[in-house]
Amino acid sequence: METNTEARKIILSGIQPSGKLTLGSYLGAIKNWAELASDYDCYFMMADMHAITVRQDPATLRATVLEQIAQYIACGLDPDSCALFIQSQVPAHAELAWVLSCYTMFGELSRMTQFKDKSAKNEENINAGLFTYPALMAADILLYQADLVPVGDDQKQHVEICRDIAQRFNGVYGDTFKIPAPFIPKVGARIMSLQDPTAKMSKSDTAAGGCIYLLDKADDILRAFKRAVTDSYTAVRYAPAVKPGVSNLMQIYSSVTGKTFTEIEDEFESKGYGDFKLAVGEAVIETLRPIREKTEELLNNKDYLAEIYRAGAQKAGYAANKTLRKVYKRVGFVQ
Repeated sequence: METNTEARKIILSGIQPSGKLTLGSYLGAIKNWAELASDYDCYFMMADMHAITVRQDPATLRATVLEQIAQYIACGLDPDSCALFIQSQVPAHAELAWVLSCYTMFGELSRMTQFKDKSAKNEENINAGLFTYPALMAADILLYQADLVPVGDDQKQHVEICRDIAQRFNGVYGDTFKIPAPFIPKVGARIMSLQDPTAKMSKSDTAAGGCIYLLDKADDILRAFKRAVTDSYTAVRYAPAVKPGVSNLMQIYSSVTGKTFTEIEDEFESKGYGDFKLAVGEAVIETLRPIREKTEELLNNKDYLAEIYRAGAQKAGYAANKTLRKVYKRVGFVQ
């Protein structure tokens, strides 16, 4: 009998523990990670090193990291099927980031959209880490020889600069890094704010009711959807250019129910926005309820969480150090 000896492809992704995880985080990233873990070798990290480009309260950061690990598991990530780890617990990330920063051009960093955006929001703290973080992000990806990087459509620029850095290094020293590709899910890739459907739902959203958090209570979730921005018409139709609010709600409803946009349009053919918002809110509540309950259960078992992130760091460190040793040899460091 023939056997398939082809190696499984590798996926790396992570989210900064700089705030509470949102519905957008879940539908745009974590939900897809759980589904990918059965077909790929997956490394999912708490990107705490990236988080400190903005000032963080130390106690809050530690608590948020633990909460995020618990939420990852509650969202369906199986620690036995993937590596769940804290970025700062694998020193190879910082070590490779320095090497790669020497192969990253100043002009490339200057053109990064996120640097411009964050600089505008943090004028009092435009630090070097904020400018050079793409080198650290490239290290995150290249350490694991990742084939695919799950990102939102607005994050493709990060994978592109990573590819440029890897190709530049390979061009100088020979085949060292695998060139990664972005993986963008077709539905749910970019969930928008309920109050400003032209802006991505973000944990930094300051508009009241614009953001749904994974641990929100049912009443708060329903209230936010009832107040969601739509338009002056009544038809539930998917048309992002002219009906961004309704289209965003349809995107959310589709992601949590599995229904197509056509099925959603048919379901609410003779109903108004009030009925539609209520249905979306209730569907989200039922989707998040088990996640909230499981997260609370896990946070009451800190010893178990410690076992998970220590095992994850060990697994990630093994793979990362193999790449780092190769890089150090390539650039001429004494072994």
